[in-house]
Amino acid sequence: MAEHTTKFAPRTGGCYCGALRYAVSGQPLVKGQCHCRPCQQFAGGGPQYFELVAPDSFDWTHGTPASFALDDLENAVTRFFCATCGTQVLTRRQDQAALVLKVGTLDDPARFRPHVAICHGDAQAFHMVPDNIPVFDGLPPRG
Repeated sequence: MAEHTTKFAPRTGGCYCGALRYAVSGQPLVKGQCHCRPCQQFAGGGPQYFELVAPDSFDWTHGTPASFALDDLENAVTRFFCATCGTQVLTRRQDQAALVLKVGTLDDPARFRPHVAICHGDAQAFHMVPDNIPVFDGLPPRG
């Protein structure tokens, strides 16, 4: 595991079949749900629930993920997943250092509460957003 000083206990997770395992330490930078079309496609119709985590707080502890990025898109994201069962675990964007960790892969996802909904301009009528969180049609402004 990476050297990372934190007061938070490491959290663990992995893919459906157990071929991939990871540990993440530190508090998430952002907790949210993404409604963009690619996330809907990967999630089977709903939004993807995610935490942004610092790269130095994430370590693969078992297995090596497969990866995929569209080669015909400028600034395409890279998705990391299990080559055996197909579970998507992480996404890396080219325009940010933080990793996008898929909450459903955490061993204890019940503690997750989204703080923001992004790319809501692509949301479907059946997508639910918790009350009292900021909603952005695209990505929120950086600052």
